[in-house]
Amino acid sequence: MIFIAFASLRLRWVSFVGTFIALALGSALIAAMGQVLATTATAPDRAPQRYAAFPVVVAPHDTLTVPTWRGGDSEPLAVPPGLPADLVAALPGARVDRLVPAQLADGSLRGGVGRPWAVAPALLAGRPPVADDEIATRDPVGTRTSVVTGDGPRRYTVVGTVPDGLYFADTTAAKLRPQVDALLPAAAEASQVRAAVGDRARVLTGDDRARLDPGRGTDGRARNNANTIVGIALGFAAFVAIFVVASTFAFAVGQRRQEFALLRAGGALPGQIRRLVYCEALLVALGAAAIGALAGPSLAPALLDLLRDRGMAPDWVTTVSTAGWPAWTAFGTGVTVALLGAVTAAWRAGLVRPGEALRETVVEARTMPVARWVVGGLTLATALVTMIVTAVGDPASATNRKSYMPVVMLLIAATGLLAPALVGLVARRFGGSEPAGTGLLLALRNVTASARRTAAVTAPVLVTVGLAASLLIASDLTDGAKDVLRARPVRADFLVLPDGTLGLDRELVAALRTVPGVDVTVSTDTSVYTLEGDTALIRRPAEAVDGVPDGGIKVAADWNLRVGDTARVWLADGSEASLRVLEVLPPGSPADAYVAASRTFGVLPSVAYVHLRPGTSVEATTAALRAAVDGHRARAVPRGAWLAAARGSAGSASRLGLLIVLGIVLAYTTLAMVNTLLMAAPDRAGERRSLHLLGATRAQVLAWTAVEVLVTVALGIVLAVGATVVAVGGLWATLLRVAGPVTVSVPWTTLGALIGGTALIAVAAALMGARPGK
Repeated sequence: MIFIAFASLRLRWVSFVGTFIALALGSALIAAMGQVLATTATAPDRAPQRYAAFPVVVAPHDTLTVPTWRGGDSEPLAVPPGLPADLVAALPGARVDRLVPAQLADGSLRGGVGRPWAVAPALLAGRPPVADDEIATRDPVGTRTSVVTGDGPRRYTVVGTVPDGLYFADTTAAKLRPQVDALLPAAAEASQVRAAVGDRARVLTGDDRARLDPGRGTDGRARNNANTIVGIALGFAAFVAIFVVASTFAFAVGQRRQEFALLRAGGALPGQIRRLVYCEALLVALGAAAIGALAGPSLAPALLDLLRDRGMAPDWVTTVSTAGWPAWTAFGTGVTVALLGAVTAAWRAGLVRPGEALRETVVEARTMPVARWVVGGLTLATALVTMIVTAVGDPASATNRKSYMPVVMLLIAATGLLAPALVGLVARRFGGSEPAGTGLLLALRNVTASARRTAAVTAPVLVTVGLAASLLIASDLTDGAKDVLRARPVRADFLVLPDGTLGLDRELVAALRTVPGVDVTVSTDTSVYTLEGDTALIRRPAEAVDGVPDGGIKVAADWNLRVGDTARVWLADGSEASLRVLEVLPPGSPADAYVAASRTFGVLPSVAYVHLRPGTSVEATTAALRAAVDGHRARAVPRGAWLAAARGSAGSASRLGLLIVLGIVLAYTTLAMVNTLLMAAPDRAGERRSLHLLGATRAQVLAWTAVEVLVTVALGIVLAVGATVVAVGGLWATLLRVAGPVTVSVPWTTLGALIGGTALIAVAAALMGARPGK
């Protein structure tokens, strides 16, 4: 059987070139992305930055642990407490570190904190700061600069130059932030420090010191982003690869029905025919997967650089992993994909009857086998049921891209499986209207008579246009819904926002409250913790706002509490509190809870909402707000401008990830379409000769070929539009329950370029196959 399969491949190599390239490309992508995944998942965390020069660091506990029936459950504290005074006294001689919220006027300070001189690096020039108006920075000695702290902006003189950072005199830092954030003991054994500290704090050494770095959370998010993007891309690559291989093998089997019938007439059993197809798929896959698995790892550095340059991978990871499992996984996946893609084709090949060797027909007797109807119908039903269940049971989850991507993939797959029947239906519908032009009428009649062949070409067009349209439109829909949910609770005319991570200083907040004709509400991002069923500790996003009394709380509906109930919570610093429920928040609220403004625990406000009273001049208020924020590292923006900025930021991030995925899909589907058209070219040679005998010139035959392929592409676009309408319509109806009517935005330019490029490639491939000698 292997020898027969090898001979068949050698004679019909054109039929398998596209499959070979698709499998090699898929294996290379899987190997490259697997190498990136191995790099980001296994790379060590960033080396300690803040305390790299100190071997031992004593820091406060930063987790809240609550007893449960299973033991204890923990979550990171939103506001870690300072070290107790008795512990500071127990370590005489240790350097005291305080993280003072501060920002230079030019915004150049990284991390948004100043620190006492006791923990500063060596001076490059000048002397240490000793007075309250002296600092050390990387600016030249003698520079006068403004520094914004929690108390507001102040003028300081640079008396010392350091490589980086901002350092106050020790006494000044203690005034600005009384809390002790870390102790750096003098040279001593870690075991001695642990004995002195006990369980009152953490003693960190080695790489554990990196837990205190300011970018620790950002580093984790960057690692997760890279893993998520690579995982999604891998899923789409496998999905499209199976789709391409299955359609190519199905088309090849359809071309070889007489060949298989001759083998059956010669005594071959159905099982032997199936094994022949599997052997062909295996031979193609072994070579293609091996090439892709070997070449893929060399693409990993470029892929990692692409993700890192766009902030979608950790910027400290520069060396690609040398693990061998991605290449082996890519090889195994390539072989598995080929065999899975050949399952349907092998089954169809085994059903060929010996008598078909004596029959030659142009019009296909049966467009689709029963098995394809069943699989396509079940796939479509699964997609529709999933959409309905989401819309009825959990409409809020539709704002998460991970929830609608599988539905889109199922709809595209179902349409592709049902494509032969749908193509015939659409072509007959338009063919019955007697279109103007003999060429167009002939093309419609031909695609109707050869629905399987037409479906093999329309399938790549369907995947390309359908996935692109569905994902891009759905992404804009979810972004629009999030904008509505974000804007719904904001009734302010202006928002005052910090520039950087510092927050709004107390002097600025006081100045805002003096602006005439406005009401100012200040909000601070915080967290509260709840214990669910005595089992799990949950950290919930909350806001500390004006107008909520100290003993009250406003909660989301999923807390399952009513007004007047008592909520047992733990606040941002880990302290336990019993608060009375004042209000149950409507769906879509930006926070899970609202607590009193006094529950900020020293954290500076994140936003101030400015409401204009009736009759207040917008122009005068704008000028007053600009004057108030001047020099405070903050900005005042109208509500509309704030919404536009938030929408643009979210849209660009989501679009970038989608374009990466769509780039992979486009490479596959373009290859599949070109390969199918070239495979079909020899079968059409008789038709072209007949047209020449009837008097058609070579130019007319080529024009007819171009018209036919354009009609085929148009049918694929029609199917893609249908799948897109169902996917987007279902998502829109789901989001309607959460955010109300959301505007549907169609990226006409992107889709137009995609459709035009697809049509040009299809025509070029068809004309190449129709050249003389083909």
